[in-house]
Amino acid sequence: MYKGAMSRTTIKDPRAIIDRKALTRKLDDLAGWSGYTPKSQGEVLAIFKDAHAQGWEEVKRRFEAGKLTGPEATRAHAHLMDQIIRTVHDFADKWVYPSANPTTGETLTIIATGGYGRGELAPFSDIDLMFLLPYKMTPRTEQIVEFTLYMLWDLGLKVGHATRSVDEAVKLAKEDLTIRTSLLEARWLWGDESLFDKFRQAFWDDVAEGSGMAYVDQKLAERDNRHDKMGDTRYVLEPNIKEGKGGLRDLQTLIWIAKYLYRVSNMNDLVGEGVFTKDDLKLFEKAENFLWTVRCHLHFLNGRPEERLSFSVQKDIAKRLGYRDHAGTNGVERFMKHYFLIAKDVGDITRILCAVLEHQHKKAAKRFRLPFFRFSEPDVPGFKIDSGRLTVENKKAFADDPVKLVGLFHAAQKHGLDVHPEALRLVTQNLKLVDAKLRRNKEANRLFLEMLTGKDPVTTLMRFNEAGVFGRFVPDFGRVVAQMQYDMYHVYTVDEHTIRAIGLLEGIETGRLKEDHPVSCEVIGEIQSREALYASVLLHDIAKGRGGDHSELGAEVAMKLCPRFGLNAWETETVSWLVRHHLLMSATAFKRDLDDPKTIQDFCDLVQSPERLRLLLCLTVVDIRAVGPNVWNNWKAGLLRELYWQAKAVLTGDAPGERRKTRVARAKAALEQALVKWPAKDREEHLARGTDTYWLAADTATQVRHAELVRKAEKDKADLTIAMAVDKTRAANEIIVYTADHPGLFANIAGALSLAGVSVLDAKIATLTNGMALDTFWVHDAAGLAIDEKGQMGRMTQRIEDALRGKRDPAR
Repeated sequence: MYKGAMSRTTIKDPRAIIDRKALTRKLDDLAGWSGYTPKSQGEVLAIFKDAHAQGWEEVKRRFEAGKLTGPEATRAHAHLMDQIIRTVHDFADKWVYPSANPTTGETLTIIATGGYGRGELAPFSDIDLMFLLPYKMTPRTEQIVEFTLYMLWDLGLKVGHATRSVDEAVKLAKEDLTIRTSLLEARWLWGDESLFDKFRQAFWDDVAEGSGMAYVDQKLAERDNRHDKMGDTRYVLEPNIKEGKGGLRDLQTLIWIAKYLYRVSNMNDLVGEGVFTKDDLKLFEKAENFLWTVRCHLHFLNGRPEERLSFSVQKDIAKRLGYRDHAGTNGVERFMKHYFLIAKDVGDITRILCAVLEHQHKKAAKRFRLPFFRFSEPDVPGFKIDSGRLTVENKKAFADDPVKLVGLFHAAQKHGLDVHPEALRLVTQNLKLVDAKLRRNKEANRLFLEMLTGKDPVTTLMRFNEAGVFGRFVPDFGRVVAQMQYDMYHVYTVDEHTIRAIGLLEGIETGRLKEDHPVSCEVIGEIQSREALYASVLLHDIAKGRGGDHSELGAEVAMKLCPRFGLNAWETETVSWLVRHHLLMSATAFKRDLDDPKTIQDFCDLVQSPERLRLLLCLTVVDIRAVGPNVWNNWKAGLLRELYWQAKAVLTGDAPGERRKTRVARAKAALEQALVKWPAKDREEHLARGTDTYWLAADTATQVRHAELVRKAEKDKADLTIAMAVDKTRAANEIIVYTADHPGLFANIAGALSLAGVSVLDAKIATLTNGMALDTFWVHDAAGLAIDEKGQMGRMTQRIEDALRGKRDPAR
């Protein structure tokens, strides 16, 4: 049983933060002189405001001067609020609603719950309180509770509160997981301690007893759902430090599990329970200290409870924490790399705890069993299956054969197995065995190359990376682990971007992404070496963060690593070329005039062969797609396809014009087939409207929508037609405008959209042979989402119509 917070340090000079005795004397002097009346409430509030403001500034001063770590600052802030709340209560009890002989029914206990109950209070976090009663609320108790809350609110504090009897609190804790977790953190703050003790005993006896593993199951499921909502990656470039994967909430989940199962007062006690080693505890404390320190800076800099570590504050926090620019990397990149490595440590700590839970609670640990039944377990030489997951035969397995540090992940991929958390814990403990000798081992490199090019490489390589083996086995890759790409386009760190790109490549090779990338899915089957292609994706950004041209430096790295992986001389040279020129195709397609023959010839002079062209197309597509959501669009896809077909014609000796005609004929034939139910005359008239550029710029599904819109407009003799719909695949709105083409048309539409407060993601303009413009725009709102409210969609459509009819000048 514990009554205090999980504080591991004593607050230094606490009276400099708040002197409760002095504050009480000041309030007693005021009330004792004239008695408390509603008129004197303003003076009372002023005294409390002054005490709170002075204490707040002292905590902030100490923290920003580096005299307090993040956890120490949260405990100092919690101490300040403890003393404020106690003094407010005592003032109400003594001066506002005095009672010479209070009854037992008027007993009141104030309990801190949630994070505040843990004794941690971020600068702008809510204060969660429970007023505990022995029975029902009495009039005097209600008055004291009300006075306390109103005083705290008048101080500008955000207070979450509940008033409950012991029985009510226990009943709700049984029914609601969130309430149960909040009360798990309950800390006696003020009032009747025996009532608090009664509640705590009832909580353990009636709520927690016998429900340990069910609680763990629910909390880990809750964590997984939270990760899914946040994107299920630690390596997003503007992470949520509280709720994101690898953030404080993940550490707090471990604290909740530890308290619930082992009834410990702090994480130190887990060493005595045999759950953590001293090194595990140090890892936990390092992560907790860093994350809390960053979160406190984030709150103070924003002046509000902001949890997203946005680009706008990253530089300021990096500077505050002392990160300086070094050759090749700046301070903010070094700070964010540290952040991502800490987030990875949080994952390691979670695996450690899960491994111990599985061992100690095997029969009840439903959460950790494989979620499907196996009729027979596969035979995996050198390993064994435990509860449906792959593990090693004994604790010395890696020391006896370090190749198994790679083989474990290879075997899991080959047999479609999860890796046992105890095996992952042993991997972490044996990382020092991943040395130069293992890196030179031919078998280890063969297994690695098969992992890279095997089934579902994302899952395998993510595991390999999370476990810390990837960066040690390929030290050049280790240099980009948690390496930030500090721009407005990349969403992920270099390692996360690279692994996602490999996963997209597998999606193209297997045909899973055929609808999005039909050309890439077609040509990938024609390449001579899939190993070279996968290696080029792995290495294309390998030299980022070193200073200089990462493409050139990466090509040099490829020449060193590819032979080690088992690639032959031709493959090695090909991979090196691809890494050196991995930005060539996108730069040419998006920044050069593809109707200029010189553009195509210059591109082909560098590419030199159809094989390189095929490889470069696939590499370019997955590189762009892996940058982040909403980066890939039809405009880019169309330009890359156009460049590919024109370059292929040159490299294979085909006449570009003839190749273009073939593709136009194919597009028209596909649309004609899609419009087979139309009258022949209508089909012929519509097919005659399209230009070669139009037929090559849009896919068949889009052309069908265009055809329906144009047919109706022509039938109605409409001079202006606007169609707007939600494109769920893009999380955007598609707006099609069909009207007579004229100078300034595109600018007028774009201006109207800007005034409507939306951002244009993509646009395609086409002029048909009948002189009509068929322009398509894809837009989203300020939050990056599609607009699905009909009224707002109608107003946007009207704004475009007004602009095109001259009723409103969109430039104003």
